[in-house]
Amino acid sequence: MKQPVFSRYSIYNRKRHWKLLLLLFAIVIISFSLWYSSVLVKKIARDERMKIHTWANALQTRARLVNSTQKFFTQIQEEERKKVELYAEALKRFAKAGQNEDQGFYLKIIENNTSIPVILTDSKGNITGTRNTVFSSDTVPGMKEYIKKEFSKYPRIEIPYYKNEVNYIYYNDSKLFTEMQGVMNNLVNSFFSEVVNNSASVPVLVTDSLQTQALTYGQIDTLHIHDSAYLQKIIHDMSAENEPIEIKIAGQGKRLIFYKDSYVLTQLRYFPYIQLAIISIFLLVAYMLFSTARRSEQNQVWAGLAKETAHQLGTPLSSMIAWVDYLEMKDIDSETIEELRKDVNRLSTITDRFSKIGSNPSLIPENLVSVIYNSVSYLKTRTSQKINYIINVSPEQSIVLPLNLQLFEWVIENLVKNAVDAMTRQGTIKIDIFEEDHVVNIDIADTGKGLPRNMYRTIFNPGYTSKQRGWGLGLSLSKRIISEYHKGKIFVKSSAIGKGTTFRIVLKKSV
Repeated sequence: MKQPVFSRYSIYNRKRHWKLLLLLFAIVIISFSLWYSSVLVKKIARDERMKIHTWANALQTRARLVNSTQKFFTQIQEEERKKVELYAEALKRFAKAGQNEDQGFYLKIIENNTSIPVILTDSKGNITGTRNTVFSSDTVPGMKEYIKKEFSKYPRIEIPYYKNEVNYIYYNDSKLFTEMQGVMNNLVNSFFSEVVNNSASVPVLVTDSLQTQALTYGQIDTLHIHDSAYLQKIIHDMSAENEPIEIKIAGQGKRLIFYKDSYVLTQLRYFPYIQLAIISIFLLVAYMLFSTARRSEQNQVWAGLAKETAHQLGTPLSSMIAWVDYLEMKDIDSETIEELRKDVNRLSTITDRFSKIGSNPSLIPENLVSVIYNSVSYLKTRTSQKINYIINVSPEQSIVLPLNLQLFEWVIENLVKNAVDAMTRQGTIKIDIFEEDHVVNIDIADTGKGLPRNMYRTIFNPGYTSKQRGWGLGLSLSKRIISEYHKGKIFVKSSAIGKGTTFRIVLKKSV
């Protein structure tokens, strides 16, 4: 019955095509996901930028309102100062008016002051009169320290009096103006508070005109903001994103408002990349789990198949051994009996090899050189006479390694048989053995047709073969024996089309 052929143009070729298709499909899905995420991020960023610009424009408008209000208060303050000066002038004129001079006009000016607190004192500091204050000259006859401090906001006005006497007028802002000034201060404070606690939730920093002091801030690390180096870094980063807003508040000088994109927007900018990383990690973990499960399943199939094969071979092998013994007693030609016995022993060795697959075979110290010479000696009689075998070490040399003899001989036989087939039963097989510090390298080279580089790994896959006959299990079994049982390595060291291939086996001197 003709065996099915698992060529490189069938199973593994289709497998590569499926991998490429799946990879292309994954790239399409990931690209679409990243593109859509990027579109959403850009839309959110655009909306947030609009909010930030609206917020910045509102700041400018609010600042103009604050400045206009402050200007209005300054005008009121100036008007009150003029009223006090007029009040003082009326007192001067009233004090100097003669008996025949009309004093009603001056009295009317003095009486019309119903809002500005005024204190009149003599040259010794005694209070001689008050107007619009909570105290009078009767309750507080002298200028107390707290009163003097309260009424020292503006310079006192000197009033010449009778016979070179001098009186003084102390005055303060009116109650109405003081209340309005409080409202103004609250307005300025609320302005900066709203700047910091903005609805756009953007990091904000308000500094003086020299950019050396953080006056107020929001959405910024409070632990390091007073560190000058950190402050300058924040200012530099914010300036790189947006031009600072310059605000001039009357009475407080110029202020600079720095701001940048919110942390949410910054995180959204990196979201597609984070998403790509998460997807990649998920796919990698899924692939590793799938590969592990597939490898475990393959191992179970290998072990089950090998043990079942050994079991099936056991019964006819026992019968064949008995037949050889029987034929030997019948005076059959001894040379024929010897050849039959060799083949029966060979079958016994093969059965033993299969029985060890799937178990944990023991490794015992063996002379590697002798093992290779024995394997080659056996194969010489069963391959073409046109095959030339070269081994670079003498048979007397000894290199002792922990080996499982039956399984390792199987590897050598598989590699040599593949080399013979690659050379179409004519050429040279060269085996080089050389030691390093902790390992021994075995190179098996042929002069066959060679391999393309993209097949260096594929040839070790179960079922791969380029031959018309065979199941493509030899190299796969060899790799399993070397890597799993001997903890070594086997790989294609080099190959050239039309010139040949070199396989390398790396074995540890101690396992």
